[in-house]
Amino acid sequence: MNLLVTGGCGFIGSNFVRYWLEQHPEDKVVVYDKLTYAGRKENLHDLWDSPRLSLVVGDIGDLDLVRQTCQDNRIDLIVNFAAETHVDQSILGPLVFTDTNVRGTHVLLEVARELGIRLHHISTDEVYGHIRDGHQSVETDELAPRSPYAASKAAADQLVQAYYITYGIPVTITRGANNVGPYQYPEKAVPLFSTNAILGEPLPVYGDGRQMRDYAHVYDHCTGIETVLLRGNIGEVYNVGTGREMTNLEMVDIVLDTLGKSHDLVKHVTDRPGHDRRYSMNVDKLKALGWQPKYDPKQAVAEAARWYTQNQWWWEPTRSGELREYYKVNVVSYGYAGCSYEFRK
Repeated sequence: MNLLVTGGCGFIGSNFVRYWLEQHPEDKVVVYDKLTYAGRKENLHDLWDSPRLSLVVGDIGDLDLVRQTCQDNRIDLIVNFAAETHVDQSILGPLVFTDTNVRGTHVLLEVARELGIRLHHISTDEVYGHIRDGHQSVETDELAPRSPYAASKAAADQLVQAYYITYGIPVTITRGANNVGPYQYPEKAVPLFSTNAILGEPLPVYGDGRQMRDYAHVYDHCTGIETVLLRGNIGEVYNVGTGREMTNLEMVDIVLDTLGKSHDLVKHVTDRPGHDRRYSMNVDKLKALGWQPKYDPKQAVAEAARWYTQNQWWWEPTRSGELREYYKVNVVSYGYAGCSYEFRK
């Protein structure tokens, strides 16, 4: 089988590419990636010599290039990881999220419809919005996004489902929890806190830090996607997570304890606008297909933190460039002014 993995140089996408090539030795993977700041060739640095892996640099919004890539490589399956993903960035500059997450997904759907290709779309638990205590989101729940990022992903979900209903193209969707693990760009909480702690820099915790999140290891997300691709029902949505949650403060404690760093590094900063207090997903539907997560949330966070201690070559270059510029903006916008970020090369 020939796969087109959009966003395959990003965090989850690159982990999926690694996993799929290892588990499916007869398959070939074409990575299609725009190579923005978070999509890095280094994420697959040791695999580019493989005859089973190739790269096309492009935007998923480019209809002609997507179509030509699928035709040239006789693609059987598109797995769409390509997305702008950071909530803070979506608040500061929302239009690019619509361009990539909505229009880009629409282009992929059009190519899939034209060429008769199956499409699997990667979504997020954030489309459900804030979840009240005592409830876990199930796949049939109403979508209630509360940030531009979440709204763009919800719109993409709706397009995917509409194309299945209207045109009958074979699609599936997975909605992932907060993923952590190797190659996650340090704009996200766990890699940011891990790398800051390693360097002895402050860990900026939004608000009271009691927001509830399901931290799932990216490996389990990859096995969950594989399960849906092999055994899931066409047209269906599947939640992927651990089904368990912790506060962000608990996550920070795990990072600091794993790295042997002082808890005095924690600094509470002004909460971001519209910050959802709780995400929690029911994953029974995926488990009914025979899937089980390997890691619980505590193990997932600890494993991720350890990876950053062992791979400074990978993350040190991110301490300058676009991530540094991002923090310059956030110093003004979200109260990071009290944190003295001296990004080291």
